[in-house]
Amino acid sequence: MNTPSRAERIEGLVRPQIRALNAYHVPPATGLLKLDAMENPHPWPGDLEAPWLERLRGVQLNRYPLPQADELAAALARQAGVPPGFGLLLGNGSDELIQLLDICLARPAASVLLPAPSFSMYGLIARVLGLEVVEVPLRADFGLDVPAMLAAMQQHRPALTYLSCPNNPTANLFAAADLRALIAAAPGLVVVDEAYFPFAGRSVLPWLLEFDQLLVLRTLSKVGLAGLRLGYLIGHRDWLREFDKARLPYNISSLTQISAQFALEHADRLAAEAARIREDRAVLLQALAGISSATVYPSDTNFVLLRLSPGQASRVHGALREAGILVKNVHGSHPLLAECLRLTVGTVAENRALVTALRTQLQD
Repeated sequence: MNTPSRAERIEGLVRPQIRALNAYHVPPATGLLKLDAMENPHPWPGDLEAPWLERLRGVQLNRYPLPQADELAAALARQAGVPPGFGLLLGNGSDELIQLLDICLARPAASVLLPAPSFSMYGLIARVLGLEVVEVPLRADFGLDVPAMLAAMQQHRPALTYLSCPNNPTANLFAAADLRALIAAAPGLVVVDEAYFPFAGRSVLPWLLEFDQLLVLRTLSKVGLAGLRLGYLIGHRDWLREFDKARLPYNISSLTQISAQFALEHADRLAAEAARIREDRAVLLQALAGISSATVYPSDTNFVLLRLSPGQASRVHGALREAGILVKNVHGSHPLLAECLRLTVGTVAENRALVTALRTQLQD
């Protein structure tokens, strides 16, 4: 009997749907000005570092973390203004919560509906779990194609519809009337992902009282706490109880729980950081608008979408990297993003360096 090769074992054991996928790639950024991942560019305020570290001294790393992180969940609920009867489910980043929802709703032949382009992990996680992924292209102005989305709902009866609002990577808020129409018509659950809420100033959270099928997803990653990997799902407690059954125990580390609680005690500082980024975004948008060979789109997030002339996106992306600046090249990821780069709003100095480098490369 011949012993199968490793390649034959992989082909025989790993599901075809997994073998057909590409892993999510994070490029190395050591030594580069990092403007590719929508992080807050400002470190923890210096006067808070010592009391934060002192708080961490009390953590017993030999013990498991609190299993439900009830104190942290309560603090987040108060800070977000979660209405009575509703609650939070915490995740190791929003990605874990997306995965948890997909796991719980992955019945045979179940589908997930997405506008496209949108956050890549919606489709990747759904495909890993064997869900059918139905994508409906956005309009040319990056708005929702409501008639097409409604037709897809009628045809596929999706268990889940994900709506990133503001949307990544297009940086825009969807029209409130369009969101309402889709939520009201959805045969399954609708998750409105508000990862960029601190920079948009508009939320569907009050709509939880109107729509039983609505869930709201948020994160602390964009307000300066990306290293904690903390996301939270807001919804009616009846829904959350079901999803909690599939949550792995101790998924929020003790260090994350203590650090996030400390941060929420200084929520005013986080809000001030978000306000500063909004101001810096306005300056960056104005500077980019002055580059005649590029098109800059409005932004309700902490990043900006820039479209270059045909054949320029990949070249400029590589040239910026050579110059020590890392941005995200989204050209090729979707037809609507042809020749587009995604630029995180950095510090004032970083934004100036980025604009200068772009002008040099585009000879503007």
